Amino acid sequence: MLSEQTIRTIKATVPVLEVKGTDITTRFYQMLFEAHPELLNIFNHSNQEQGRQQTALANTVYAAAIHIDQLEAIIPAVKRIAHKHRSLGVKPDHYPIVGEFLLKAIKDVLGDAATDEIIQAWAEAYGVIADAFISVEKEMYKDAESKDGGWEDFKAFRVVKKEKESSLITSFYLQPEDEQPLPAYEPGQYISVRMQISDEDYLLNRQYSLSSAYTPDYYRISVKKEADHSPNGRVSTYLHKELEVGQSIEVSVPAGDFYANIHERTPITLISGGVGITPMLSMLTSIAEQNSERNVTFIHAARNEEVRAFEREVQDAMNQLSSGESYVIYEQKGLSGDFEGYLNTEMLKEIVRKDSLVYVCGPASFMEAGIRGLQDCGLSSDQIHYEFFGPALDLETVSAG
Repeated sequence: MLSEQTIRTIKATVPVLEVKGTDITTRFYQMLFEAHPELLNIFNHSNQEQGRQQTALANTVYAAAIHIDQLEAIIPAVKRIAHKHRSLGVKPDHYPIVGEFLLKAIKDVLGDAATDEIIQAWAEAYGVIADAFISVEKEMYKDAESKDGGWEDFKAFRVVKKEKESSLITSFYLQPEDEQPLPAYEPGQYISVRMQISDEDYLLNRQYSLSSAYTPDYYRISVKKEADHSPNGRVSTYLHKELEVGQSIEVSVPAGDFYANIHERTPITLISGGVGITPMLSMLTSIAEQNSERNVTFIHAARNEEVRAFEREVQDAMNQLSSGESYVIYEQKGLSGDFEGYLNTEMLKEIVRKDSLVYVCGPASFMEAGIRGLQDCGLSSDQIHYEFFGPALDLETVSAG
């Protein structure tokens, strides 16, 4: 329990964090990795290079400062990040290290403005926040290991099938080398995959949504090929060009809080852009298999027909449903889609039922347009769920208008 004085001191730093937050977190990561380069085996290097991890952490620290007197307000964000931490193998003994360098970064960036009182207050606050993460993650680790077929951290899987889905997306079918049945997952969840690439000094980790309905025999991920020289391109290039059938990759137990309850009767709308189709496909095929009476609206946006993936799989799933519609939006004009251009409010007003639960996944700009459009259609925030591919970047500012 934090004292009133500590709470007042933390809240007094909010304006500074709003301006200097990213400077602090950028310096934090520099100092952390200089002292503990082994932690680069856990963190996503491309997110570091693009500044996304720094921004995400700055947002988290800022939110914690605002809500320091009612930390229950950030519990949903804590759980979302904790899912990622569990999937990557973040452990309790990492937290004191992070706390040490976060305080050093605050002092380094703010200089004399970071008084002893401020540093002490943030040390106390960080301890409370770290304990919240550790407590939540402890239960997640226990759940991952206690599931039928579950395991601790990572274990070896073998690629048993590699299938090209479009000019950009390839699916990988992964089976555990110990040949044990796999634990079930919620449709929409992801796995972390870990690999050592020959020209990299550290292990590389990525999260990929599971793109099919659950089967105990394999996990399927479907990966977009990024540009070779982009920060995201190192892993996707390796997967597309080098990882072949018969080779191994390490996988963690499925994680994530973005998933659909497939047994509900409420109409559901699944909206995806590009490779954001992957969690939606898992939801769609799971509903088709287990709750085919449910009304489903499936909306997918792609640049053109060449890059569109899973057309047949979507149609097969829709054919299993007793009620539902599927729509495609092509960005390029003159193609055979239902709409052309970019997702917008007018399209959504024509398609989306006002009584439906809606799930959205895709690039940030796509989701911003989608969420604003859904709000303009009269849907409440409780009806709208979204997943952003990245380090817990938040679109709640969009939801707030």
